[in-house]
Amino acid sequence: MKTLSGIQKEVDDYIQQFKVGYFSPMENMVRLSEEVGELAREINHVYGPKQKKLSEKKGDIGMEIADNLFVLVCLANEMDIDLEEQFELMMHKFNTRDKNRFERVDGK
Repeated sequence: MKTLSGIQKEVDDYIQQFKVGYFSPMENMVRLSEEVGELAREINHVYGPKQKKLSEKKGDIGMEIADNLFVLVCLANEMDIDLEEQFELMMHKFNTRDKNRFERVDGK
């Protein structure tokens, strides 16, 4: 199983082979917005009321999620953000501040 740091390194190795390097944070934010829209469209086709046209090919929600992850990793790498560290901080927040926000399966 890949770690977040391993994914960040793999993306960095990929990006470093091109002269253009990373896009700016603003460019990546725009790319992320586009990718989120594509994901939303696929989810709407599968789980929502909007059916695809017969001429449209079947999409892949998993690939759309992966596209979003790639852009998020590029954004983090460009800004020198350690995603493993930030993920741990975020989970700590959910497990402390938000621990009683929702009813638990075990009733505790």
